[in-house]
Amino acid sequence: MEIKYISENKKQFLDLLLLGDESEDMIDLYLNRGDMFALYDGNLKAVCVVTQEDNTTCELKNIAVYEQFQKQGYGAALMHYITEYYKGKYETMILGTGDVPSILSFYKKCGFELSHRIKNFFTDNYDHPMFEEGVQLIDMVYLKKSLK
Repeated sequence: MEIKYISENKKQFLDLLLLGDESEDMIDLYLNRGDMFALYDGNLKAVCVVTQEDNTTCELKNIAVYEQFQKQGYGAALMHYITEYYKGKYETMILGTGDVPSILSFYKKCGFELSHRIKNFFTDNYDHPMFEEGVQLIDMVYLKKSLK
């Protein structure tokens, strides 16, 4: 398994990024200003994008694993890598996600805790209803993890 920092041609990973965020317009808002990492195990399995929000906080904007490789530890390995990578650079990592039990459980296993919620984020910011595991995404649930 190898994780590479991606500094150029980030749009070549768009198919995978769209698994983590269904809107290319939303991805365009953070892709160029974010750090991108790609996990390879033979071939590409997962990517993520992390942005600096202020001097003490970074935000995981997107993490995605190809569907056929999910639940095989690739997402957890990438999460572990980036939290170690940013340890000492920032105090806190935050992320926003849909209110889906399995996704929240994954992040909690990775050491994140609930922070706050933005009401109607998905219905206000996307031009179509979004569903994950049969659940319509309405509110954005924010989680945080200390990097100290």
